Amino acid sequence: MTQTAPTEIRAAVCTAFGQPLQIETLHLAPPRAGEVQVKLAACAICHSDITYADGHWGGPLPALYGHEAAGHVTAVGPGVSGVIPGDAVLVTLIRACGTCPSCATGRPVLCEGDGWHDSPVTRPDGTPVAAMMACGAFAEAVNVDRSQIVALPADMPMDAASLLACGVITGVGAAVNSARVRPGETVVVIGAGGVGLNAIQGARLAGAARVVAVDMLPEKLEDARSFGATDGILASDPAPWDRLREITPRGADAVLVSVGAVPVYATAGNYLAKGGRMVAVGMPHSGAEVPWDPGTIAAYGQQITGTKMGDIVLARDIPWMVDLWRQGRLQLDSLISGRFPLDRINEAIADTRTGRARRNVILF
Repeated sequence: MTQTAPTEIRAAVCTAFGQPLQIETLHLAPPRAGEVQVKLAACAICHSDITYADGHWGGPLPALYGHEAAGHVTAVGPGVSGVIPGDAVLVTLIRACGTCPSCATGRPVLCEGDGWHDSPVTRPDGTPVAAMMACGAFAEAVNVDRSQIVALPADMPMDAASLLACGVITGVGAAVNSARVRPGETVVVIGAGGVGLNAIQGARLAGAARVVAVDMLPEKLEDARSFGATDGILASDPAPWDRLREITPRGADAVLVSVGAVPVYATAGNYLAKGGRMVAVGMPHSGAEVPWDPGTIAAYGQQITGTKMGDIVLARDIPWMVDLWRQGRLQLDSLISGRFPLDRINEAIADTRTGRARRNVILF
């Protein structure tokens, strides 16, 4: 489908770090070669969006955040195949060239190819508005690379589907792909927020014998049990890792840190068994440093690894997650804490900041 004129869209724009987003009417250019234009139905709010909007990761202004979305294709650029207008699709930030060493070895989330050099979004006066994370999905429509979308069942609710674009795949993928949890293992998940609950789901699906949630709030530990946690430990305990030894004396085979807090990372290794592995999921502010004892890591044969987006391969992993959702084995709908129109996005962000929301979703 050929589109020659810009599309007028409403969007929530960050004009100053740490300030409320402003609703503006913007122009979205026609999709370029290899790109797809998607009219969004839903976009979830991720803590990464808030971190960017607060200025902790830098970046240009004015800017559009949002990267956890779903909608329907409205136009395709030259050279795009396998998708047509009207298709229901997931929209992600995973832009992959398909040919670099990372893509070629099955890790498209670490693609080394070039990203966009200019934004498809402008103000009416021509001022560019940065579409951050190659998405800019706090808007009624987006242009994304063909690699950033994956087909969805036509009857799948868009609000639930949007969660698959980041929070679900990051948590489930961290357990299944990155930590490679095996049946019978003990897994500790630190942080029972949106990503942590999905890491718990992933560990359960992978066959962990024990899935231990660690969080500051008792109500979130109860919440974690409904997603598959077998045990809960309050992080406010002076030595919560000692509580783990009461559950299983040898400690955890895998520890998934789903929060971006430096003090949590500094003590996460205390939960590990000999030969255990710690997976860094949550991202602290840029420049944060954590002290570790490399002697202990070496002597106990432990591992520390990072994961981006759960090391997901979209075409491989989204279909089986959708299938598990249909079977009732992967919870999506119950992850949604609130649904908000675009005009109330700052209210949704404020609620997300409290840490009590699983996921808030903007509906267009």
